[in-house]
Amino acid sequence: MGDNSNASLMKAYNRYLRLQRGYSPNTLEAYQRDVKKMFDFLEGEGISPLDAKLEDLQSFAASLHDIGIGAKSQCRILSGVRSFYHFMVLDRRLEDDPSELLESPQIGKHLPEVLSTEEVDMLEAAIDLSKWEGHRNRAIIEMLFSCGLRVSELVNLPLSNLYLDEHFIRVFGKGSKERLVPISDRAIKELKLWFDYRCHMEIKPGEEDYVFLNRRGAHLTRTMVLIFIKNYAKDAGIEKTISPHTLRHSFATALLEGGADLRAIQAMLGHENIGTTEIYTHVSTKTLREEILMHHPRNKRGPLPTSPVGEG
Repeated sequence: MGDNSNASLMKAYNRYLRLQRGYSPNTLEAYQRDVKKMFDFLEGEGISPLDAKLEDLQSFAASLHDIGIGAKSQCRILSGVRSFYHFMVLDRRLEDDPSELLESPQIGKHLPEVLSTEEVDMLEAAIDLSKWEGHRNRAIIEMLFSCGLRVSELVNLPLSNLYLDEHFIRVFGKGSKERLVPISDRAIKELKLWFDYRCHMEIKPGEEDYVFLNRRGAHLTRTMVLIFIKNYAKDAGIEKTISPHTLRHSFATALLEGGADLRAIQAMLGHENIGTTEIYTHVSTKTLREEILMHHPRNKRGPLPTSPVGEG
């Protein structure tokens, strides 16, 4: 249907909001700004807004959390995304609305889903290592869990930022802020197994320094990582709703439960504000409460003891 460039789609959407919804200039600007965030994300993934699937929009939603946008702002942005796709269907540019099942984060004390070490092992065990990408994907899962990386940091990680002999990597996170993150022996082992395959690949010019590559010799996208992690979780029988960010949450929670200082976890995750890191104290408290209710002798139900005769 005519011009489907991003500029044209935005212009048509703006006209719809102004004429049919009667929004004020300030509201119009806010909707446009939020939808442009989605456009920019999809463009970075090489996807047209009209070709986006639910998985792509879920990946966009995860990226909002990834860059530190709060739950209320995420809800507002995703509301704008759903409004945009509702219009695309009304305008007959799309038959089906890919945002129909797109969920917003719960506002309040919503605890992030986490995986136990055993569940991470189940996830890795579901990988078919007879295929070359299996070794790449297991290294990716181990890096996310062992180093607590954002998926955007992982897909953009260069070989030149790996210091495996010294057991650390250099990461450029939100706002291009640098941090040094220790890397486990297990993650180093998985990386080296992946490198045995990577060294035989035909790599596109300009992509030589990326750690993780796709079959065409170019660096991975966040959406590709999201999709294969969800597929492995399904194959492993893990019923939790997980994403690459779940492994980052699991990393932080495991550190806290192991006795790490909250400030140290903040530095490892690259959080600007300690308040962002404090969500993991809620996760840890929840786990601790469950353990106490299950195992503490004062909580075990049984017959009440009778008092000896004569005691008052």
